[in-house]
Amino acid sequence: MDFWIRAAQLILSLSILIVLHEFGHFIPARLFKIRVEKFYLFFNPYFSLIKKKIGQTEWGIGWLPLGGYVKIAGMVDESMDKEQMAQPAKPDEFRSKPAWQRLIVMIGGVVVNVIVGFALYIMILGVWGEDKVDHSKLQNGVAVHPFMQQFGFRSGDKILEMDGQKVNDLEKLSAEIMIFNKRHFTVQHEDGTTQKITLPEDIGYQMFYNNAEHAFSFRAFVDHIDSVAPKSTAASMKLKKGDKILTIDGKDFVFHDEFASLLYASRGKKTTFEVLRGNDTLTLTAKINKEGVLGVYNKSTLTPDAKVAVYNVDYGFAESFGAGITKGCRTLYMNVAQFKYVFTKKGAGSVGGFTAIGKMFPTTWDWQAFWALTAFISIALAFMNILPIPALDGGHVMFLLYEIITGRQPAQRVLEVAQYIGFFLLIGLLLYANGNDILKLISGS
Repeated sequence: MDFWIRAAQLILSLSILIVLHEFGHFIPARLFKIRVEKFYLFFNPYFSLIKKKIGQTEWGIGWLPLGGYVKIAGMVDESMDKEQMAQPAKPDEFRSKPAWQRLIVMIGGVVVNVIVGFALYIMILGVWGEDKVDHSKLQNGVAVHPFMQQFGFRSGDKILEMDGQKVNDLEKLSAEIMIFNKRHFTVQHEDGTTQKITLPEDIGYQMFYNNAEHAFSFRAFVDHIDSVAPKSTAASMKLKKGDKILTIDGKDFVFHDEFASLLYASRGKKTTFEVLRGNDTLTLTAKINKEGVLGVYNKSTLTPDAKVAVYNVDYGFAESFGAGITKGCRTLYMNVAQFKYVFTKKGAGSVGGFTAIGKMFPTTWDWQAFWALTAFISIALAFMNILPIPALDGGHVMFLLYEIITGRQPAQRVLEVAQYIGFFLLIGLLLYANGNDILKLISGS
């Protein structure tokens, strides 16, 4: 059931964004009196699920849910309609229009995706407001990833300031460090003492390579094992749902972050576990992997202070505009800034496809979460689409800018070859990303 709820949210979200993106091309094309032959949600090789011709345009839904398209007359695109391109240009074709008009048509989809993302953030903040965290009320402090403890952070800390500003958003704290390069912190430890912490300049890469992208979170009490990842260390130990791990190498724990810290300290070592199964206490041993991950998902309960510390900020109609635009700008910058991590060995292995995107959605239908993720994906699609890769909007923009600057239109053959190269690159990336998803499902990681 969880799978279908996530799948429904993913399909609805992408369908909305694809249709709006293609309208971003369609509307300026029609304003400039360019003929649009097809407008499709999803691709339709060989046949269409639904199609209807209205005026000069065939509107339809394809059967291959990998995107959508508008077929603009007289344009080298994914349809590779060489027969049409071999004919003399007609006045209502894309290639007959001035370069500046063609440029507006090509950037229209990206502009719409950005506007949609910003508009959704404005709507979300106006309707639901925004949750903030009062760290002074977190009596049990925050959970800190074991990797971050070498810099002075400790689980149970209250994070008071970040670069001189009050910290009020726990979930985005890691992004502030990795993306926005926030490095100076003031924390209060459980014993009441305060400490100023300065993180190294390359902390973003260090967090990324050490799986510490989620460095801070609310503390939670550990209960029993809820599920075991297949082909994991826990699976090899024959751990089962309902088991409760009591100690790790003789050390007990209360909070989930303490459990994670003990595992992290045991990386690459043979480790002894005391496990309660029903009324029996078992002693099991296993060698922990280099990531310090056992492969169990514990049933856990947030500490009571976590709920008390969270408060909601209401935005008025005018306030939501400013806050929404700021949130949209930050999201766009995050997409650009974190792109550097893709060009690393770990980043390439982390690239995910539709399964990875689908897992971002909650397992219960939540409209606030749905629209927030749709806004995020819309802005991410805008950034990805404007990259100067042939077959993407950015590839077309690159050639149009060349034409505007030099006054010379690229040869038709060059555009066709570039389109083929870009198409195969995108197919390769799609297969690679979804292949990563499949490998992760098989391995249980």
